[in-house]
Amino acid sequence: MRTAGAELERARAAGDAAGEVEALYAMSRVSIRGEDLPRAAELASEALAVAERSGDRRLEERPRHVLAGVTRMAGDFERARELYLASIALNEELGQAEMVNSEYHNLAFTELNLGNLARARELFLAGRERVFREGYDSFVPYVCVAAAALASAEGDHPYAARMVGLTDTAYAAIGQVPDPDDGLELDAVRTRALAAVGEVQFQAEYAVGAAQTPAQAFG
Repeated sequence: MRTAGAELERARAAGDAAGEVEALYAMSRVSIRGEDLPRAAELASEALAVAERSGDRRLEERPRHVLAGVTRMAGDFERARELYLASIALNEELGQAEMVNSEYHNLAFTELNLGNLARARELFLAGRERVFREGYDSFVPYVCVAAAALASAEGDHPYAARMVGLTDTAYAAIGQVPDPDDGLELDAVRTRALAAVGEVQFQAEYAVGAAQTPAQAFG
C-alpha cells in the first residue's frame, strides 16, 4: 500500500493518468485482500473516473474489472451483472479475448447467485469449452471452481466435494490461489458439501478429485 501510495503521488504530480489508474487499482486490490470492500469500491471508482477523463479506453479495463468483483463480493448481484456486461463489452472492443473469457466466468457466478441456474450452467459450460479450446492454461483452475459451484447448486454434494479436491490440486499445480471472489465461492461449496455428506465421505470424494487432472475430470 505504501508503494502504491508513493506511485499515486508521483503520477498525479506528473499528470500521468496511466500511473494514477494503476496505483489506485493496486490499492483497491490490497483493500480487497484486507476485506475492506467499501474502501476497495471507492478506490476502484476513483480509478475508473481517472481513466474515463483520460479518454484512453484501455485504462478503464482494470478498474471496471475490480469494481465488478467488489460489487459481487458485497452481494449486490444485480449491479455486478451490469458491471460485468460493461466490462465484457469493453474487452471485446479492445480485442482482449482472454479478459472477455474471464468476465464471462464472473458473470456466470453472478447469475448463479441471482438464482438463474440454467443461465449460469450455460455460461460455465461454454467457458469450459473455450478455455480448453483456446489453451487458456492459467484459467483452468477457475473452470474447476465453476464445476464445484455448479455441482453444489444442483445438489450433487459428493461430486462437488470431488471438484473441490480437483480445484485445490489445479491451483497448486500453477502455484496460485483463487482470486478473493472465487475463493469465497469455493469456501461456500466446501462448507455445504461437508454439511451434506459428512467428513468421511467428503474426504473420500475430495481425494478422488485431487488425484485427477482437469483434462481427466472433464474429458
